Amino acid sequence: MLQDTNRATDRSVARVVEGIGTSDGAGVALTRIIGQPALPDLDPFLLLDEFRSDDASDYIAGFPEHPHRGFETVTYMLAGRMRHGDNKGNSGLLTAHSVQWMTAGSGIVHSEMPEQEEGLMWGFQLWVNLPAKNKMTAPRYQDIAPERIPEVERYGARVRVIAGRFDGVAGPVATADTEPTYLDVELTSPDATFETALPATHNAFVYAYDGSVAIGSTQPRVIARGELAVLSPGERVVARTQGEKAAFILAAGRPLGEPIARYGPIVMNTQAELRSAFEDLRTGRF
Repeated sequence: MLQDTNRATDRSVARVVEGIGTSDGAGVALTRIIGQPALPDLDPFLLLDEFRSDDASDYIAGFPEHPHRGFETVTYMLAGRMRHGDNKGNSGLLTAHSVQWMTAGSGIVHSEMPEQEEGLMWGFQLWVNLPAKNKMTAPRYQDIAPERIPEVERYGARVRVIAGRFDGVAGPVATADTEPTYLDVELTSPDATFETALPATHNAFVYAYDGSVAIGSTQPRVIARGELAVLSPGERVVARTQGEKAAFILAAGRPLGEPIARYGPIVMNTQAELRSAFEDLRTGRF
């Protein structure tokens, strides 16, 4: 076992959702997994997009300046280069296996533009809601270089710990509102097994981005590349390779249980707060 979870209640697959093709920004082709009709949200997660293409026409237009308020965006790159900047003068470069955890808070206008004209661009963007008490917090960035993300190898599993803890190792992301776990897991052999404890109160999902993986211990269910498994309540996740290898994102977070009022890139709790946000944007107060 990878962790001491002998008495834990295992999570199973409650449902499986497939992503849908769409575009965002100035026409970037992507797959939307959370934030679509089949799965509008999974509290506290509001959106999960995967962008993956080696055709520059799918991504070269990027995501020009656009506003955010009321939540956090998490960009995780597997391949390629993305330059970000905002109306506060912040700028940075995302490269393969780097992470940007942006707390939009009270409001920010930023852009994400590819810094390449050819080759594979591949990554994910996850939106994490903020509680009402912190929606108007000051914006901040956590730009995390690849070498700052710890890797743990156990029993044929290679785990990159972005947020939360795995096998006693803590990820570099500092955030407390939803107590998130964000793990990138590779199962590197046909007999590889992954196990980890999760807080029983947290909502969780697994998104397979390479190969197929069996989730659960007693009646495992196989999810294939491009499928998201919403996990049942429980204290432990067990996953095993189906085939030669597999890779997936495991994310969990404390649900907020608050009303959601969202329109495009702004997420608040009430329609009045949404109207106020767009008035602030119109008058340059972001």
